[in-house]
Parts: sequence; structure tokens; C-alpha cells
Amino acid sequence: MNINPLYDAETLRQQRNLTISQRRNNLTTKEGVLVNNFVKDGLCDTKNTYLISDKVEMPQDLYEDSKIVDKKLLPLSAVALGVMSSIAVVTGFARRSARVAKDLPKEKWLPAVTRNVQLSKELHQLVYQYVQNPNKKTFNAGVGVLTLSAMAFMGKMFFDGYKEIWVKRKEAGIQKNLQENLIAVETQSFSGKMQIIRAMLSKYSNDFEKYIKPEGDKILPNFGKNKFFKMPFTSESRTSYKKKTLNFGNILLGAGTVVGIVGLGFLSLKNLTKSKAYLKEGLENTKTLIKTIVDTTPERFDEASADFLEHMFMSIDDGAKDLTEFVTEQVNKLKWSKDDKDKFLQKILTKLKTSTTKANPNYAGDGTPRPAFNSFVEDYRAFLYNWLLDTSNPQFAYLFYGITGLSAASYGGKLAGDAIKEVQVKKINAQTELELQQRLVSTELRNFKSKKDAAILPLVEEFYKQVDSGKRSKEELKTMAENVLFEIKNGPPFVYS
Repeated sequence: MNINPLYDAETLRQQRNLTISQRRNNLTTKEGVLVNNFVKDGLCDTKNTYLISDKVEMPQDLYEDSKIVDKKLLPLSAVALGVMSSIAVVTGFARRSARVAKDLPKEKWLPAVTRNVQLSKELHQLVYQYVQNPNKKTFNAGVGVLTLSAMAFMGKMFFDGYKEIWVKRKEAGIQKNLQENLIAVETQSFSGKMQIIRAMLSKYSNDFEKYIKPEGDKILPNFGKNKFFKMPFTSESRTSYKKKTLNFGNILLGAGTVVGIVGLGFLSLKNLTKSKAYLKEGLENTKTLIKTIVDTTPERFDEASADFLEHMFMSIDDGAKDLTEFVTEQVNKLKWSKDDKDKFLQKILTKLKTSTTKANPNYAGDGTPRPAFNSFVEDYRAFLYNWLLDTSNPQFAYLFYGITGLSAASYGGKLAGDAIKEVQVKKINAQTELELQQRLVSTELRNFKSKKDAAILPLVEEFYKQVDSGKRSKEELKTMAENVLFEIKNGPPFVYS
């Protein structure tokens, strides 16, 4: 506790028995003694204590005034004028085209193009069917599609939310582990900075002692020379942060993965083999049906029977070598005239060999500039619509189940894959961040050391300058040295920064 020497207990006791003038003289005397012993003329001792040089220039950057220059508006003006120039060029082209077309003969004009309106979304196609053909079938099919759409939307919203929650929880765990691992890295950096300070204290205290120790005295303790603390985290302890090498568990996992791939591949081939058997059975059934149709076809040729037979023949086009023989055999069994059979057979054989087909005019339009509606729907809900229009057709049902199941499985797989990918990326990014911070420890320590040197070296140079001048006593040099050491220990840059 600091006590004012003018108001200590003894002084107060004495002043109780003194007159006012005696009391004033007593205080004046003590003030003089204090000034003579502790207060010097000028700031000589203060300059020695804080190692203040006689002349130090301010940094040149202090007087530099860098003004912010506004960027020129020429680029903005050029962009605006360029856009407007482009519009002017386009309108000029339209004007010239209209002038040329005014006097151009009609036979030179380009042909008109049908405006095809594409109904590529199932809901749009559904509304079109409601407007174009409102009946019980289209109504029921539309209600089914709308119900499935709502179910799919709600399911998608649920699973998307679940995925985001799961990824967020995993990210929280990853960040927690990262922060816990960064504690060790920060501790390593903190310990290194403290060791730098201890090393600098040891070095400069030993150097200063050469100039301030009394003659014949032993060298004083030098702040723990050669007793530095070792870095608490060695290269061996940092291996926990590096990627682990393959162990027995990883080898077992890899072997299991290979076995699983081979097993699933074998199962897939087995399923394909069974499917080929079913397809062959269905093909034989279709051929049997064709034979029955040929036997029951009337003797007189008609377009309806020919079109139906043509469709049946095309449905068994599986690339088999004996297909031509089968078609020729069945056509020859028809009761039509020889010319009709020859024309029909030539048409079928030619179509079987043709790789392409012409576009249906109902899809392409008739070439007039009137709108033509067509629908090419790429949507799993379209198969539900088709099935609800004709629930007696089991192929529509299987087609809906297959396409919908495949779409759901694909979306679920993609969702799960994206979630796992995001988590793995976050894990790897966290590991990369940890490794980066570990690598930056040495950089941070060098940065700390260089800044510490920048703050201390001018003081050390000033100390040696005073030593070389020979004008300072050892007590004064000791005071200067103590202040340098104090600055090393407590001055900037600070350890906690």
C-alpha cells in the first residue's frame, strides 16, 4: 500500500502540537528533502529508464497522404452506349428487311413454319386434356396425377429437410472436433511464443551482465539459461492429426466391397438371363398369335387387317436371323391375291430393314403458321395417367410401377449420395483446415519473433550506444537493461494476440 510521506502517522502526530507557521515550515522542509533526493533537474533519469534516444525521426509514412482517386466513368458510359448501339443495329436490320420484303415477289418468300406448342410437362398435358376432352376418364386420371404430385412434393420436402438436418448435425460434430483439435495447435503456438520470450530474456540478460556486473562479483543468475521448456507437441504427437494408414479394418472393408460388387454383378446377370427367357417366351406367344390371325384373316384384302398384321410383324423384330423366313411363310399363308401378298410382303421386309422412319404429320404440323399442339412428356406421372385411362391393361400398371420406382430410387440415391458427399467434403475440409493451422504455427512463431525483434533491437542498440559512450554508470546501465528485459517480457507483440 502506498502512503504519502507528507501524511504518514508520525507527521500527523507531530503536527498536532505545532502552530500553523511551524507546521508550514515542517512540511516545506520535507518537501525539499524529497525533491533533492528523488526529483532531478530535467528528464535525464526518465530518458535513461525508458531508453529514450536524443533524436529519433518519425516514420516517413506518417506524412504521406494517399488520396482516393475516383474511378473514371468512361467504362460505364462505353457499356451503356454499346448496348444502345446494338439495339439500333438490330432495329436497322429489321427496317431494311421490311423494305426488301415489300417489293419481293411472293414466290421468293420463305415458306411458313408451323408453330408447335409442346406439352412437355404432365400437369400441362393434364390441363389440356381437361379442356380438349372433358370426360370421366380424363377427370379420374387427372385427380390421380394431382394426388401423386402432391404426395411426391410432400415426400421430397420431407426427405430434403431430413437430409439438411442430418448434414447440419454432422457438420456440428465436425466443427466441434476441429475446434478441440485446434486447441492443441493454439497451445503449441502459445508455448512457442513463450519460449521465444524466455530465449530472448536469457540471451540479452547474459549479454547485458557483461557490462553491468560489479568488478570481482560473480555472474548473477541469468533467468534459467539452458533450461528452456521443450515444445509440448512433437512430431510424434502430431501424427494423430494426419491421415491414418491402411489398417486391418480398411482392408476388410475393401475386401467386403469387392465381394459385394461381384455378388451383385452375378445377381444382375442372373436376372438378365431370366428376363431373356421370359422375352423369348413372350416372342413365341406373339408368333403363335400371328399364326392364329393369319388363319382367320378374310380372303379379301383390307387396310385394317393389313395395318394390324404389319404392327404384329414389327412387334417381333428382335434382330433374329430367321425373322424374314417366318414373315415370308406367314404372308404366303394369307388368302389374299398374289399381287396383294407380294406388295404386303415387300412392304414388311423393307420396313424391317429400314433404320429410320418419317415424322408423323400430326406431330410436325401441316406447314401453316397456325399453332399445332403435341405432347412429348418426360415425367413419371404420365405413366400413372395412362394406366388410369385404361386400368385393364396390366402393362400400363407395371410400366407405372417400374418408372415410378426407378425415379424414386434414383432420387433417394442421389439425395443420400449428396448428403454423404457433403459430410465427407466437410470432414476433409476440416482436416485440411487443421493441417493448415498446424503448418502455420511455425509461420506465426517467425512472425512473432520478427515483430519482437523489431520492437527490441532499437532499444538494445540504444543500450550499446550508451555503453560505447562511456558516460553512464553501471547503475544507470543496469536500469536501462532492466527496462529492455521488461519490454521483452511485457511489450508488444503480445503472446495472447
